[in-house]
Amino acid sequence: MTFSPQFLDELRARAGLADVIARRVKLTRRGREHVGLCPFHKEKTPSFTVNEEKGFYHCFGCGEHGSVIDFVMKTEGLAFPEAVERLAAAVGMEVPVDSPEERERARRRQSLYEVVEAACVFFEKSLRMPEGGQAMAYLAGRGVDDAAQRRFRLGYAPERRGALKAALAGHGITEEQMAAAGLVKHPEDGRPAFDYFRRRIVFPITDRRGRVIAFGGRILGDGEPKYLNSPETPLFTKGRVVYGLAQAAAAAREKGRIVVAEGYMDVIALSGAGIDEAVAPLGTALTEDQMGELWRLAREPVLCFDGDAAGGRAAAAAASRVLPLLKPGYSLRFALMPEGEDPDSLIRKEGAAAVERVLDAALPLSEALWRLEARETGARTPEDRAALQKRLEDHALRIGDPMVRGHFLRDFKDRLWERPRATGATGAAGATGTQRAWAPVAARRAAPAGAPVADLAALRE
Repeated sequence: MTFSPQFLDELRARAGLADVIARRVKLTRRGREHVGLCPFHKEKTPSFTVNEEKGFYHCFGCGEHGSVIDFVMKTEGLAFPEAVERLAAAVGMEVPVDSPEERERARRRQSLYEVVEAACVFFEKSLRMPEGGQAMAYLAGRGVDDAAQRRFRLGYAPERRGALKAALAGHGITEEQMAAAGLVKHPEDGRPAFDYFRRRIVFPITDRRGRVIAFGGRILGDGEPKYLNSPETPLFTKGRVVYGLAQAAAAAREKGRIVVAEGYMDVIALSGAGIDEAVAPLGTALTEDQMGELWRLAREPVLCFDGDAAGGRAAAAAASRVLPLLKPGYSLRFALMPEGEDPDSLIRKEGAAAVERVLDAALPLSEALWRLEARETGARTPEDRAALQKRLEDHALRIGDPMVRGHFLRDFKDRLWERPRATGATGAAGATGTQRAWAPVAARRAAPAGAPVADLAALRE
């Protein structure tokens, strides 16, 4: 059986090398690698290393070396196709049928990489042409220097209706290929196809290997939508991709932290401030696939939201969305910008240190849910506490892993029964770290007893 390179790349990434090996070998993190006793020969001193960044394991004692597929083959005595099928079943991937049709689809996908790369080069060149002057001025005004432009391969889509289409046609790329890559759009009235992106700063979206697969575009001047992503294509499924992942991966592994911002400009601003481990989802809610990508880099990604009502709603939605996905040792933390600020604006006003303070004060998920559902001045009567308990239990019962669910239920119960004995603001007395950063907020806000917080923005100092 033959598998396409794209399928195998996706399988290796989603399976998680360290996770698979840790089921058989006790691993200890050491810098960017994990180490443990080799499962292939007897030893007393660990010489077996797992490097997730490079995607292989290696034993310096016996020389065994390979990928996650090789490990399953050797430890379970399986042939290559069987190991692939077992790993695919474990991560919920469908094994493609080896057929002439599937091979043709794989060939077309490979050619689309070349088409999208050619479009990226066109956008990059257009940014530095006279027609890109307004875009360059906008980026300069936002503090995006030449190094950042090149790191993220920023570009410009000219206003001319068929500029990209004509440029790609000059390279022998057909209109059919352009449409398959999401670069041109066919009007319903039968008129000729036109460029999907026009008069927009272009942000290339890459896969984890750094290959361009799609684009995001911010309009210059008036117009809607303000931001526009490529349509879904054989290369690009929005819910599976995280913007900036290829640029952030090395820093995230080195620091053991990944910061999830709301948009392209936030990621670029954070990177320019030395926070290179920043990424952004391509939508309002993190998906299961995106969480898997983040958890491969850090066990508690820090979600950094804008300091407005929309940012608060996004934080609340993320808290709810991630609950069914939790597993032992893997969760989220929540950082909320000061009111009216986003990472980009805060960096320009107060510098990177101000953002680091916000990130250091990030709340654990359990604390964020508690604050989401209760104000410190409320729930003073048995009826109020019962209603609060019900809301908290509803959250906890959505957690799929029974061990994590049990700990959340116990934590909420402990908090609830400590509440009546508190001094009026649970966690304020003797609180430290993130508790001090957030606890005074609700205590200063008068509210009806037991009134739930509409979103996390209400908890800002």
